[in-house]
Amino acid sequence: MTPFSANFAESHRVTSDEQLDALYGPPVARSVVKELDHISEHYRAFIEKCPFVVVASSGPGGLDCSPRGDPPGFVRVADEKTVLIPDRRGNNRIDTLRNVVRDPRVSLLFLIPGVGETLRVNGRAQIVSEPALLASFAMNGKEPRSVLMVTAEQVYYQCQKALARSRLWSPEAQISRTVLPSAGDILAALDEGFDGDTYDRSYPEYMKQTIY
Repeated sequence: MTPFSANFAESHRVTSDEQLDALYGPPVARSVVKELDHISEHYRAFIEKCPFVVVASSGPGGLDCSPRGDPPGFVRVADEKTVLIPDRRGNNRIDTLRNVVRDPRVSLLFLIPGVGETLRVNGRAQIVSEPALLASFAMNGKEPRSVLMVTAEQVYYQCQKALARSRLWSPEAQISRTVLPSAGDILAALDEGFDGDTYDRSYPEYMKQTIY
């Protein structure tokens, strides 16, 4: 591993747009053309096949990046400017939602297993709890407590390079979960007296009962 020190020469610190432009040059023309201010039919097809999206938000308390997942089509394209994302049961930290009520700016990153491209939607969100809308998103008889309604301002796809370099969808790149600390191990290290082994053993059944 190459040694690193935070005390590198000031002349090597990049602090301006001008320095970035000199370092990287102009953007590839296609990367500009593919950006739209609405959801085209091509981009809609991508969203409707997607089972996983990451929601990035910001607020006075800081930044948040939160995963959302469900069967493909769970993110609903209401029209060319609007997507709807149900907020399923979680741990009630609701960091994303707390950010949105203070700062509506969000960024969405859509991933589809086996597909190299990702799709980004940047825009502004609001939280909706209208009963009929919640009922339309019910899964296994359970409704979400709210729906995130995002108005799109920038929509564009990202090329395959990052996923190709990471081999994200390659079966050969997968690792065994056992080589990492378990959730119970982490909680036990943070909370003295916590029974991590019992937590790990019981969690699969707990998740079945509480996933919706």
